[in-house]
Formats: sequence, structure tokens, C-alpha cells
Amino acid sequence: MGERDMTGETEATTTAPASQPGGLDAFFKMSERRTTPRVEIIAGVTTFLAAAYLLVVIPSILSSAGIDRAAATTTTILLIFGCSLLMAFYANLPFIVGPGIGGSAIVAVNMALTEHVPWQTGLGVAFLSGIAFLLLTLCGLRNVVVRMVPAQIKLALSASIGLFIAVLGFRNAGLVVANVKTNALALGNFTTPGALTALAGLAIAVVLHARKIPGSILFAILGATAIGVPLGVTKLPATFVSLPHDIAPVTLKLDILGALNPVLFPYLFAFFAAEFFSTMGTTLAVGGKAGLLDKDGNMPDINKPFVVDSIAASIGPLVGIPALTALIESAAGAEAGGRTGLTALTAALCFLVALFLVPVALMIPIQATAPALILIGLSMFAGIRHVDLDDFTDGLPAILTVMLTLMSNSFGTGIAGGLLCYVLVKVLAGKARDVSIGMYVMALPLAYYFWTVVNPK
Repeated sequence: MGERDMTGETEATTTAPASQPGGLDAFFKMSERRTTPRVEIIAGVTTFLAAAYLLVVIPSILSSAGIDRAAATTTTILLIFGCSLLMAFYANLPFIVGPGIGGSAIVAVNMALTEHVPWQTGLGVAFLSGIAFLLLTLCGLRNVVVRMVPAQIKLALSASIGLFIAVLGFRNAGLVVANVKTNALALGNFTTPGALTALAGLAIAVVLHARKIPGSILFAILGATAIGVPLGVTKLPATFVSLPHDIAPVTLKLDILGALNPVLFPYLFAFFAAEFFSTMGTTLAVGGKAGLLDKDGNMPDINKPFVVDSIAASIGPLVGIPALTALIESAAGAEAGGRTGLTALTAALCFLVALFLVPVALMIPIQATAPALILIGLSMFAGIRHVDLDDFTDGLPAILTVMLTLMSNSFGTGIAGGLLCYVLVKVLAGKARDVSIGMYVMALPLAYYFWTVVNPK
């Protein structure tokens, strides 16, 4: 990675035009950021390769909740294309915007499959979260929320989502199965065609990722899909090119009134927290790789990508896709030298071409996408290592959040229990002043939710 960084930066530095810039150079300020159109275009293609697996994974996850997979594939592509264009032209940053796996898992796995909440209601919750996200962004109140939620809970949220994603991947692969009577997890049969396909894809992903090859997850999915053909897991389509599928089955199907149920408040917070902190983390992390931060580690005009992100989070559920955010896969483009919106524009155009290759995406079996879920889920879970476990009052709420998520098989229950534990532990330990007023207020509806869980009617 380091050599690639240096190569990209050296090329951009030595070939940056010395004359007065014009056209694309002037619009995207490439000379100012010491880059060139060639570097930006290569970075955009690299970003596309790194994120293209989402065209398979996101619709696959959502389809488990009953959402039409073909329609979801079309809307996923259109959203990534449109929102990335907005990021390119409004914010002039090398970030692409698209649906996060965590948000899709919350709707399809946590809410629909586990809690039996209709996916339409799940989209309603995601929409309300996006609107709240947009309002806070426009009002400049985001720092208030950042200060209100304790850092260890933020880290635990990511770890909990990662846990769910990883388990989903193991189950889709057939490597782990649920006992019908006890709902307990057990090892599956590793010799079945589906499991062998997934294991082959996982091996490819590990080999490529260890060698830091861009697009390793996408290549692993494609490799597993090819291996699945002779095993009878992959079914080849009649045609590989087609017109986009109708998006009517997923457009404007969200249930906003149903989403106002107080019992669903933890999920509202889950969406909000995931979008909020994912955006901030991605913006600063990718911005740092692209050399766009100042000496204090801040990004000038950081509110611009936040505005784009919040607009995307509000629009996505309207067409069946929850929790759009700046994608961490943008880091691949930044490592390749991307510094401006031309990188995002190039990636967006690549996704537009993919719109006519939907049959290829639909033929990819869930066993082939399982390795991506496993690796991404485990990488998200790794964030728990940043929690200060030496401080019992910090470590216990974070660990309890993850444990409750695992034991209850409910992300909402994990959040509610973790936040309540944080307040109670701090108060009992004589550290009540460490808890913000906002947390005390938030604890009231969360306590009600948790009470409904442990005392079902």
C-alpha cells in the first residue's frame, strides 16, 4: 500500500500541469491538489473495483427480508451513481456514496427476520433517521450528538453490526446453521456444494487481501461464482446484458407511520448512529489518505460531504435502500492517488455501465457473497479493541452491548441494554457527572423498550 501511495503521489506531483489550468483541471482544482486527470481516472476505476461487490451483497441481504432483489439491484446502482455525482460536483471529494452493509443488515436481519418487523417499516425507520440526520446537518447540531453518546458505545455499535454481518455470512455459506428447536447456532456440513463454494471464495479473498490487491473482495465473489458453476450452485442466466429492471416493487413502499412505534426507537438510533459515525469516520480516514486534512487533522468544508451524505440517507429508503453513506471503499481510490471529485465521477460512470449487467449480478449465489460478509463483519467487529477495557465503567457497557446482541439475536436489544448499562454503571460507580444530560433523557425511552423485551405480553 505504501509503495502504491508513493507512486501515485509522485506521479501526481511530477506531472501536475505548470500552466494555467482550464476545463476539468480548473473545475476539480487538480493542480491545487497536485494530481492529474489520468491519476484521478485510474483512482475512480480502482474505487469501483473495490466497491462493486456491494451490487451483489446489498440486494442479496435485502432479498432475505422479501425485498425484490432485481429491483433492489437497479436502485442500488442508480443511488450510487446519483449520490456519487453529487459528491463529485458539490463537495469535489474522491468519495463515493452508497448503501452500507450494516444498515441493510439491520432492516433485513435484525428487524425483518429476527423481530418480524415488515421491511416496509424498516425502510420507514431508516427514512426518519435520514431526515433527522439531514436536519442536524443543516442546523449544525452534529457535534452535540457526538458529545452526547459515549465513545465506547459508538465502538460497540460498530462491533455489534459487524457481529451480525459475520454470522449472516457464515449462515449464507452453510458453514453455520441454526437449530430449528433451540435456534442455537451449530456447525454446518462443510462438504456441501454451497459450503465448498463459499470456502473457495473465502480463500481467494484472504490471498488477495493479504497482498493488498484492490478489488480483492469483488474478485473473490467472481471466483466463487465461477467455481459454483460446475458444483451446480451458480445458475447461468439466459443473457448477460439487459435493460434495467423495474424499480416499482421497491419504490415508495416505506411505512413511515409504522416506524413511529416507540418500540422501534433503538433501531432509529441504530440507523442514525451508524450513518452519523460512519460518515465522520470515513470522511476523516479517506481524507487523511488523500492528504486533504489540515495540520490539526480537520477537513476544510467538511459540512459539504455531510450534506451529501444526509441527503443520500434520506432519499435511499424512498426507493427501497436504507442507510446510504460515504463508503469506506473510497480509501482504495485515495490510495491510488485520487484527490478530487473526478475520482468519484469516474467511479459513478463505471456503476452506470454496470446498470446494464444486472443479470450477471443476479446469477451470483449467496454462497459466493458470504466471504465478503464474513471479512467485512470481522473487520467491523475489530473496532471493539479501541475500547478502554481497563476502565470497568467504560468496558462493561461496550462488552454488554455486544453480548446482548449475540444472546438476544437483536441489535436493538443490544443497544438499549448497553446504553442503559452505561448510565447505571456510571451512577453506581459515583461517576454520574460523566453522563451527559442527553444520555439521561435518552435512557427513558430506551428503558421502556428494554422493559417490553424482558416482559413480553
